[in-house]
Amino acid sequence: MAASPGGTPAPAVEPLPPPPAAHTREPGSDSRAGRLSFCTKVCYGIGGVPSQVASSATAFYLQLFLLDVAQIPAAQVSLVLFGGKVSGAAADPLAGFFINRSRRTGSGRLMPWVLGSTPFIALAYFFLWFLPPFTSLRGIWYTTFYCLFQALSTFFQVPYTALTMLLTPSPRERDSATAYRMTMEMAGTLMGAAVHGLIVSGAHARNRCEDAALVGPVAISPDATRLYSIAAAVVAVTYPVCSGVLHLGVKEQPEPSAPASSQSLGFLAGLGLTVRHPPYRKLVISFLFISAAVQVEQSYLVLFCTHASRLHDHVQSLVLTILVSAILSTPLWEWFLQRFGKRMSAFGICVMMPFAILLAAVPTAPVAYVVSFVSGVSIAVSLLLPWSMLPDVVDDFQRQHQHGPGLETIFYSSYIFFTKISSASALGIATLSLQFAGYEAGACKQAEQVVVTLKVLISAVPTCMILTGLCILLIGPAPKPGHLPPSQDSSRQLSLWRRTSYSLA
Repeated sequence: MAASPGGTPAPAVEPLPPPPAAHTREPGSDSRAGRLSFCTKVCYGIGGVPSQVASSATAFYLQLFLLDVAQIPAAQVSLVLFGGKVSGAAADPLAGFFINRSRRTGSGRLMPWVLGSTPFIALAYFFLWFLPPFTSLRGIWYTTFYCLFQALSTFFQVPYTALTMLLTPSPRERDSATAYRMTMEMAGTLMGAAVHGLIVSGAHARNRCEDAALVGPVAISPDATRLYSIAAAVVAVTYPVCSGVLHLGVKEQPEPSAPASSQSLGFLAGLGLTVRHPPYRKLVISFLFISAAVQVEQSYLVLFCTHASRLHDHVQSLVLTILVSAILSTPLWEWFLQRFGKRMSAFGICVMMPFAILLAAVPTAPVAYVVSFVSGVSIAVSLLLPWSMLPDVVDDFQRQHQHGPGLETIFYSSYIFFTKISSASALGIATLSLQFAGYEAGACKQAEQVVVTLKVLISAVPTCMILTGLCILLIGPAPKPGHLPPSQDSSRQLSLWRRTSYSLA
């Protein structure tokens, strides 16, 4: 275990120019003024719950809803998913631009964006699951509201995640707050899949397809539309509730004053600097593939169980197994990150690959539950790693470039932008492949080509993406404390090297 941040005293004399301001702390220092209370960390974590609740529900059930309840052709579903993700990605640099130029208010510079976007996200999410009375323009309806939901979510998520950098100047306390956020978001992911899945489980009763002679789409049940509307309303309510808790329990700290020698950058100039920063570029490119693989695995598991295997009755249990496994394994990965470092932890992502291939080859219930448990373990580390690495990348950039405050927003918004573009492309192409395979919306039995396509989408496609991402992430030498600027003493080097602690203790 790493020593306490305050265990090694800083040297009395630093061979550096005079320090900028009194509030600036050495990385890893642990003064009382920089510590966050338990209540603050919990409230900060709760603020991220609604995004994960909504993301979990849409990741597992939106395609099933669009194909089998709204009965939209697969090609239009591909357009809905691609358009929504692209609109969210396009909103990321816009969010970074406007937030970067916004002035600080009584609630801070980032908090007003979180609170202001909340009611609009809730409404967009509800209408995303609402079945309009007309049929010919449903594709446009769902494309519009999915684009609105994704774009508005960006104006919520970017300032919320960037708020990590403005909670406290202490890196260790920021890591601890990130651990609380990740834990709460994992709970939100579980809650979203569980609550939404339990409510809509009656909408996909198997007895509607018991007639083997039934060919073509099945009529939409009024109960199905009602159940999906109820589930959407329940999830939408979490936005104002959790945002209120975040506002009441978290105080955004004033941004540190820039050194006199620093220069303020515009958004485009700052974006150009960030994408040219080698650690950031490697992080983004690698997780483009890894995050897209996780998205594909989540999105097509339910369709695979429904149409490519006899696991229809196990869908809800398999989804909950994945999420419970991810939550339970998160503390283990937190310890592993601290003990062995982030580079070694990245290998945990590839654990799911052989099991996903096994499920496609042997789609039985016992195998499916084992695969779900192992997939949850891998998904946990795939979610922890990028958000634990990003603050370190920001700090590394700020040590090398003396610029004014606000660049953390550009880092977070551009990272989300690139990952959304990757997910949009992967989901769009994958759903379009179902159209080419002959997927029939609302049909009880799909063609054999569709079954084969679904097997490939949950096994070979994620495996290739994960391998590509890991090769990019692990290529080249691992960063070491000695790579820090020579002006930093060994205590600071050791502290920065061990900044992987996410223990909630």
